[in-house]
Amino acid sequence: MVALIAGLLLLAFTVIAVHPAVLGWGPEIIMFLKGFAPFFAAFVGFIAVFIGVADIKDKNEAKKEEAASKRQDAKNE
Repeated sequence: MVALIAGLLLLAFTVIAVHPAVLGWGPEIIMFLKGFAPFFAAFVGFIAVFIGVADIKDKNEAKKEEAASKRQDAKNE
């Protein structure tokens, strides 16, 4: 419940901070987003590559285990 309230308060602050008539932070926020976007895109790209590699490794391991299980079943018959 506390996390929900904190999240709603932070979202409300974000809306107020971006509104040009309240704090006037609009140009600074846009400048930050322009600088942060390439870094964030690279970070997400690296994470996606690592997840993709891990997924490929998991699939290969599952295939190996399935093949070993089939060999064991054939051996027991």
